Amino acid sequence: MADRGVDMLALPKEVKDQLAELDLELSEVIYFIILYSPVEAPPPAYDAQAPGPSNASGSTHANAHTQAPPPSSSSRYRDRRSRRPHRSGGTRDDRYRSDIHTEAVQAALAKHKEEKMALPMPTKRRSTYVQSPINNCTPPGSPPSLQSPDSWINRSVQGSSTSSSASSASSTLSHGESKPQPQPSQTQAQPHGPPPDVLAAAPQARGSSQVDRPNNPPVVRGMSRGQSRSSMMETADGVPVNSRVSTKIQQLLNTLKRPKRPPLSEFFVDDQEEIVEVPQPDPNTPRPEGRQIIPVKGEPLGVVSNWPPALQAALARWGATQGKSPALTALDITGKSLYTLTYGKLWSRSVKLAYTLLNKLGPKNEQVLKPGDRVALVYPNSDPGMFWVAFYGCLLAEVIPVPIEVPLSRKDAGSSQVGFLLGSCGVTLALTSEICLKGLPKTPTGEILQFKGWPQLKWVVTDSKYLTKPGKDWQPHIPTANTDPAYIEYKASKEGTVMGVAVSKVAMLTHCQALTQACNYCEGETLVNVLDFKKDMGLWHGVLTSVMNRIHTISVPYAVMKACPLSWVQRVHIHKARVALVKCRDLHWAMMAHREQRDTSLASLRMLIVADGANPWSVSSCDAFLNVFQIHGLKPEVICPCATSPEAMTVAIRRPGVPGTPLPARAILSMGGLSHGVIRVNTEDKNSALTVQDVGHVMPGALMCIVKPEGPPQLCKTDEIGEIVVNSRAGGNMYYGLPGVTKNTFEVIPVNALGAPIGEIPFVRSGLLGFVGPGSLIFVVGKNEGLLMVSGRRHNADDLVATALAVEPVKTVYRGRIAVFSVTVFYDERIVVVAEQRPDASEEDSFQWMSRVLQAIDSIHQVGLYCLALVPANTLPKTHLGGIHIFETKQHFLDGNLHPCNILMCPHTCVTNLPKPRQKQPVGVGPASIMVGNLVAGKRIAQAAGRDLGMIEDQDLIRKLRMWPTMMHQFLSEALQWRAQTDPDHCLYVLLNAKGVAVSTATCVQLHKRAEKIAAALTEKGSINTGDNVVLLYPPGIDLIASFYGCLYAGCVPVTVRPPHPQNLAATLPTVRMIIDVSKAACILTTQNLMRILRSKEAAATLNIKTWPTIIDTDDLPRHRPPTIYKPPTAEMIAYLDFSVSTTGMLTGVKISHSAVSALCRSIKLQCELYSSRQIAICLDPYCGLGFVLWCLASVYSGHQSILIPPMELESCLPLWLSTLSQYRIRDTFCSYSVMELCTKGIGTQTEILKARGLNLSCVRSCVVIAEERPRLALTMSFSKLFKDLGLSPRAVSTAFGSRVNLAICMQGTTGPDPSTVYVDMKSLRHDRVRLVERGAPQSLPLMESGKILPGVRVIIVNPETRGPLGDSHLGEIWINSPHSASGYYTIYGEESLQADHFNTKLSFGDPTTLWARTGYLGFVKRTELLDAAGHRHDALFVVGSLDETLELRGLRYHPIDIETSVSRAHRSIAESAVFTWTNLLVVVAELCGSEQDALDLVPLVTNVVLEEHHLIVGVVVIVDPGVIPINSRGEKQRMHLRDSFLADQLDPIYVAYNM
Repeated sequence: MADRGVDMLALPKEVKDQLAELDLELSEVIYFIILYSPVEAPPPAYDAQAPGPSNASGSTHANAHTQAPPPSSSSRYRDRRSRRPHRSGGTRDDRYRSDIHTEAVQAALAKHKEEKMALPMPTKRRSTYVQSPINNCTPPGSPPSLQSPDSWINRSVQGSSTSSSASSASSTLSHGESKPQPQPSQTQAQPHGPPPDVLAAAPQARGSSQVDRPNNPPVVRGMSRGQSRSSMMETADGVPVNSRVSTKIQQLLNTLKRPKRPPLSEFFVDDQEEIVEVPQPDPNTPRPEGRQIIPVKGEPLGVVSNWPPALQAALARWGATQGKSPALTALDITGKSLYTLTYGKLWSRSVKLAYTLLNKLGPKNEQVLKPGDRVALVYPNSDPGMFWVAFYGCLLAEVIPVPIEVPLSRKDAGSSQVGFLLGSCGVTLALTSEICLKGLPKTPTGEILQFKGWPQLKWVVTDSKYLTKPGKDWQPHIPTANTDPAYIEYKASKEGTVMGVAVSKVAMLTHCQALTQACNYCEGETLVNVLDFKKDMGLWHGVLTSVMNRIHTISVPYAVMKACPLSWVQRVHIHKARVALVKCRDLHWAMMAHREQRDTSLASLRMLIVADGANPWSVSSCDAFLNVFQIHGLKPEVICPCATSPEAMTVAIRRPGVPGTPLPARAILSMGGLSHGVIRVNTEDKNSALTVQDVGHVMPGALMCIVKPEGPPQLCKTDEIGEIVVNSRAGGNMYYGLPGVTKNTFEVIPVNALGAPIGEIPFVRSGLLGFVGPGSLIFVVGKNEGLLMVSGRRHNADDLVATALAVEPVKTVYRGRIAVFSVTVFYDERIVVVAEQRPDASEEDSFQWMSRVLQAIDSIHQVGLYCLALVPANTLPKTHLGGIHIFETKQHFLDGNLHPCNILMCPHTCVTNLPKPRQKQPVGVGPASIMVGNLVAGKRIAQAAGRDLGMIEDQDLIRKLRMWPTMMHQFLSEALQWRAQTDPDHCLYVLLNAKGVAVSTATCVQLHKRAEKIAAALTEKGSINTGDNVVLLYPPGIDLIASFYGCLYAGCVPVTVRPPHPQNLAATLPTVRMIIDVSKAACILTTQNLMRILRSKEAAATLNIKTWPTIIDTDDLPRHRPPTIYKPPTAEMIAYLDFSVSTTGMLTGVKISHSAVSALCRSIKLQCELYSSRQIAICLDPYCGLGFVLWCLASVYSGHQSILIPPMELESCLPLWLSTLSQYRIRDTFCSYSVMELCTKGIGTQTEILKARGLNLSCVRSCVVIAEERPRLALTMSFSKLFKDLGLSPRAVSTAFGSRVNLAICMQGTTGPDPSTVYVDMKSLRHDRVRLVERGAPQSLPLMESGKILPGVRVIIVNPETRGPLGDSHLGEIWINSPHSASGYYTIYGEESLQADHFNTKLSFGDPTTLWARTGYLGFVKRTELLDAAGHRHDALFVVGSLDETLELRGLRYHPIDIETSVSRAHRSIAESAVFTWTNLLVVVAELCGSEQDALDLVPLVTNVVLEEHHLIVGVVVIVDPGVIPINSRGEKQRMHLRDSFLADQLDPIYVAYNM
């Protein structure tokens, strides 16, 4: 900025701070992208198979592809040196230094650009942006910006926008709407009325949270969808032309047209036991061809006469003879010397600490610590002196130090794993400094916080003023080094477990000797240490070996490096240091800041040890640093990369070279070969080449070989990548306290190709992957902990990070912070990339970056990514030095706690081991052959029947019926008249309000007289003719019942309809109108209130109220009776019409005849043993199905008293139903799943309170759930368990089953065996097979019997395609033969083909004369060991699901409820879910009950669970608000309504993810 005339000193402080912060960010990101330009004279490559120099040029992977940085870049940094005295603290993962090259990535992306892939962007609600630190929403009122991202993304559908609703001006509009709406709240949508369903009760259990939105009217059965949805224009392939969602799905399908690798087989073998498709081996896969490797031996460990017998002896010697010689210099935060610790002070303080530990910790000088006890060392990185004293004090006291990081809070990443380490080591005492102790988190009482998972610790301060000086006669015991543990160094495994590597005293001493010999250390040298002095190289060189050789160590803490990146270079210059110990990170930081000080000289360095030189990407850092600092005296031969691991300690290190000698060769390897574990030289495709440098030779006195990383430790071949194992006295001995894990790591004996051990000496696994090159040079290409095994191929996490960082991260990634790990999903590892997103990154930039990373990794590494996620900046778990804690990040991902702000799932690309898709073969044999085959196989035909309706058992009733001989089998209206005459004052109905008070009752005569008045009103006011349809529009109550019988008395056909919701007329009134239109109703019977609503202004805004048929108010009835009561000429005439919206969104009306009504009522009477002295409680909606039958018909037929509880009353009084059962001592009750769920969730935790109020359910003998679906076993079991404390018998709860063609097929009743439960194999069920398995078996599905088959009902299981009977091991359609089946569908078109097919169909073989009704439900029959009342074995009917709702995917049959159960279990924030298919894609809609911050967490979890449990790839994941999934009055999901709303952009989703 200086060249632009800006005076930096005149700027305000906050502006300068912000500029410094941006400067740091940019420099760090630039480091990953442009730093590693090709060196001027790249060293030669070599062929691993043919040792020797090669003429192939190239540097690292970066060197092969990176363009030189533009001049402007360097000048930009040159101009900044005047305003960068201090860097603000920025952290990033320093495990690797990326040098994947822009050129390679651009070449890879160019290939994808040619493919013209159209990638659909996710749709995000604006309020979801709240979770990001900086809200990047387009402000309302800004001009639309709907252009596509850069030219690499090509739209396949013209005229449609795929830009996110959150990142353009369209974000100011609600999803799918055309006018601005108020911005939705972050928490949840405003509560509104229920969806527009004739059955959706006004406030249901979920009704209060329904979203007010336009809804598609139900489709009338028999009416084409095109006619009923004329407003939705569709293209030829069924995609609405105005639907953005459909456009995106089409784009998604276009992305899936690329064939996967490997291609899937075409046919499914039905009896195949293996779930996973095993890909056939590729004959072109490279295989190792060399000879078996010979173990490599290091030079002998020299014997020097003055080497001490123990490390403590060396300290004692220097403390006595060289007391004033400097041992350690510590720096302050500015990089200046803070203090210098001499060897004399180090010795005296260590002795004082040793004496204190052994003699002064307990009361009355009791000894608290004994030799061999473990002690934690807790010291900050800024205080090396205190750590040195504590470490050597422990060695002198012969206690075992366990250095750990300083805990900052209870929520530290990995804190509980550190607790596991302390527990496994038996640590009870922690040493720390006074300043550190004051900084530890405290409880309100001032005590040290008990950290999560940590054992109880005693804290001891080791500052000098708290130590006791020993007497002159006390001297520490210094034995000769032996095999006892000297110290324990912690290490984190790939799984996140922190273990302690115990290093013996002799190993510690031998390691120091080996390092001294390899590095040629001399007395009095100066060493600059930038590494963590508590572990690894920082401890081995900077604390142990330095003391052994009387080296002066300058310790440069991490905090100093952040504030002054050039501090270590300055220390080398000032102190003329001979050795520096750094990481690639430090090379980069110094390089970025070196222009700030021109007179720096590194000529004194004879050895620049690069601690992470084993990382393949470190070669670029070394080359670039050399390029910059060679003019400052840095010699090429002093750069010494090394390879280390906590277990094997130093494995190899490059020795300092002789000036003038050529540098070691480098290997340019094929990444494809590396993924197969073999070494192949890459000289052709530079885009997929990896250049690695050597890490020198094996350590002195060590023996090393390469073994296979998986399975037995078999020796590798010379051209094969394997794990480095080392035999040396200078290595770790064990994982302390973990003998089982120790054996597999520290006691490995390599074997040859025949499996024979090569010797008896044990080797230690180093965890490093590499090979031995020419001249016995060691090359490392990765680590076990970063190894990702995907489909049998190996990939290095660091390689993938490097590739991702090369894809233009400046706009998107925050400070280059990227984590790569794998998760196991469906029997294979899947790669996940997580990056922190810059706060100012736009949606398009983020999505573009993710898509490019996907393509680049696919091209360069030939592996598909499973998930890419961007999280807000500074939210990933951090290590103590600020890097990304990989294991904690992975755990957050799996637990759904990552909270990404952008996510891209790509399961179609990487999941290639799905089962073979099933292709149904043409049926070559007829149903007769199938039936014979079943019989030959010993399988019975799947059929069952209820008992006969039989004769009347009640003799008293026979005597009475002589007066009404036709009543029992013909007309219900005559039954009411007979009861009004014979028992006029018998109370049939009691209606309760929310307080449990009977607000209305009806005796037989009262009901009869009111029905007569209604019949008279119909005749007078409505001018109704016999046979006309009359709509009954009433709230649940006795008026509805009276109106029904009034219609029968007048000869009309009643049609019960749920009244519209007053607060949601726009959504509910159209459904009412549709039923009125479809039924051709001549008039409407209703109340005064509802009549006013129908004629209100609000109703007029929704539809034309002038076209209503005649409306009769039954609150004002004539006082006289009708002249005659109509009697139908035949019982086959229609008694009433039953309209219902099915779960598939079809509005179906069925015709119920008088004979069917009588047969049904008699069947229920026999099954439930109903008679006049009985009471039953009904908590059901009375508008259709079995609910209407029990509410309106059964009491009049059987004479029992029905206590009516409208379900809507439970909204204001949840215990109403249960308290009614207790108060009236009810034995039999009927309810819906909605009611049961409401009680379970609402009062399931209040059983103690209800018990105290005297609520007792021990009287309940039968609690029947009325439904047209598979029994919800989990809900019924939960209900039974929760209310068992109130006396509810676990045998009481059962289910009933009915369908449109037959309203009641099964009902448990009062006698007979309990409902049975079986466990079936889900895999077989998908193939329409039924295989019973044991409880708890994998892939098992529990199914409960749907109740006993009603008297007079016959059931047979039929193949829906061939219409032939099936055996009991098959899943098929349930067909019914019964006197109470419906007569047919009632539609305005009257399509006879539908009626004949569903209500009067015949088997193609077996019994061709019987007429059956098709229920449209799939199920099976199993003969159980239980006996029925007649002593015969009981045949149980199990309903699996609706045939219309089954999903045909990959040739298999899936039931939505199974997938939804898995989805709802995936995350605690999923309240409800629903699935459907669209153009062969599986769409999952999940309701989010938590914060919108959790929305994107659900996407990978939903994808994972469906893939794991159902072997399906989810195409689209839609996250919506609670209550958006429409539910009908029976508690059933209306998935097709949901599907239509989704495609019409009416859901206002929180997030829509299109899985690629």
